[in-house]
Amino acid sequence: MSVSATPRFYALVWRWHFYAGLLVIPVMLMLAITGSIYLFKPQLDALMYPHLMQVRPAQHRVSADAMQAGIAAQYPAMTLKKYLPPPATDRSAQFQIALADGASRTVFVDPYRNVILGVQDPDWTLQGAAVLLHGELMMGTWGDLLVELSASWAVLLVISGLYMWWPRKQGRWGVFLPRLRAGKRVFWRDLHVVGGFWSSVLLLFLLLTGLPWTGFWGEKFANVWGQYPVHLWDQPPASTQSARVLNTTLDKTVPWALEPVPLPESDAHAHHQAASAGVVNPRFTLAQVETLAVKLGLLAAYTITAPKGDTGVYTLAALVDDPALQRTYHVDQYSGRVLAKIAYADYGLIPKTVEYGISIHEGKLFGLANQLLMLSVCLMLMMTCITGIVMWWKRRPTGELGAPKTPLSILRWKKGLAVLVGMALFLPTVLASIIVLMLLDWAVLKRWSKVAAS
Repeated sequence: MSVSATPRFYALVWRWHFYAGLLVIPVMLMLAITGSIYLFKPQLDALMYPHLMQVRPAQHRVSADAMQAGIAAQYPAMTLKKYLPPPATDRSAQFQIALADGASRTVFVDPYRNVILGVQDPDWTLQGAAVLLHGELMMGTWGDLLVELSASWAVLLVISGLYMWWPRKQGRWGVFLPRLRAGKRVFWRDLHVVGGFWSSVLLLFLLLTGLPWTGFWGEKFANVWGQYPVHLWDQPPASTQSARVLNTTLDKTVPWALEPVPLPESDAHAHHQAASAGVVNPRFTLAQVETLAVKLGLLAAYTITAPKGDTGVYTLAALVDDPALQRTYHVDQYSGRVLAKIAYADYGLIPKTVEYGISIHEGKLFGLANQLLMLSVCLMLMMTCITGIVMWWKRRPTGELGAPKTPLSILRWKKGLAVLVGMALFLPTVLASIIVLMLLDWAVLKRWSKVAAS
C-alpha cells in the first residue's frame, strides 16, 4: 500500500466505512446473536426438550407405518413431510407434518409404545426462531435479500477496516495491542481496530461461508459451480424441478452442493397401472422405505422426505457433521427403486470446498472445539459492532450525524473505485446499493462544499 496515497484517501475510505457500518451493524448484531444460539442446537435441544427427545428403551419397536397411523388418527387432514427415525435406542422418532391449513408441526413419538410425546411448532422453538431470524429476518424473500446485502457489505467493511488499520509509522500499541489506559476514546478505538484486525480472517471466513445459503448470491453461485452428475442416472430425469425445492430456510433436506441438481421422477404410469389392476396401495410405505434405508447403509441419523404429487420421490439423506460422509438417495415412491445416489465424491471441487466451509460455519465439523471457535468469532463480531457504535456516539457533534468529512468523491479515486466495483461484481446485491450511495454521497459532498465556500 502506498503511504503517500493515505492522507488523501483515508478520510474517503473512512466515510464509506462509516456509512456502511451504520447500515449493517443492526443486522450483523442479530446474525451474531442468533448464530451463537444455533451453534449449540444439539446441547440446547437436549437440555430444553428431554421430555420430547428421550424415551425408555423396550424390547420391540413399532413400525414407522404404525406411528404414522397414530398421528393421522389425531390429525386426520395432516400430510407427512418428513420422517426422522430414532437416531439411538433411547431417542424418539420425529414426524414433520403439514396441517390442513398448511401450518407445520413436529410430532415426537415414542417408537416403543407408539405414544405421542408432544408437538412443536418449528417456527417458534428457540432454534427455529433463531434460524428464521438468521436466514431471513422472519421476512421471507425480502428478509433473505437484506441479510445477503448486509453480509456482502460486511465483507467490504472488513476490507476497508484493514486499509485504515494498516500501520503508518506507529509502534505495536494501537496496531497489534490495544491501549487500555489511554483515555476512553482511544480505548474504544483500539478495541474496535485492534480487535477487528485480529478477527478479520475469521470474520471474512464466517461471512463468505454464510453467503452460499442466501437466496440470490447463493443460488447463482450454486448454479455456476454445481455439476449435474449425469453418470448416476441411466438417463437424465425429466423433472423440471431441482433439489432446491426440498430445502427451506428452516429445514435443509439436501446439502447445498445438490441444490441445482435435477430431481428424478417416480414412474406415475406404473402407479396408474397398479391402481387399474386393483392394487389397494401401490405406493411404497414409510416402513418399507426405512427398511430400504437400512439396506443402503443409513444406520445412523438420517431423514426420509415424503414425495410430493404422483411423480415425486422419497429422498433419503444422511445427517452427518463431516461432509465427506454425505449421501443422498432419491427413491421411486411406487417401486422402491433407487433412482439416484449422490455422495460427496460426486461433487465438484468448489462444492466440496463450500460444504466443508458450511460445516465449520455451523460448528459441526470438529465438535465442541468447532462450536467454541465459531462462538468466539460471533463474540468478536458483536464487540466490533458495539465498539463501532460507541466510537461514533462519543465523537459525533451534538445534533449531527458525525460522518467523516472529505471534499473527495470516490469517483476521483480510480484504484479505490476499481476495487469497489470489482467487489460489487463479486457481490452483485452490493452493486445497486453502491450506485445509490454514490449519488447520495455526491449530493452531500456538493452541499458541504457550497457551505464551506460560503
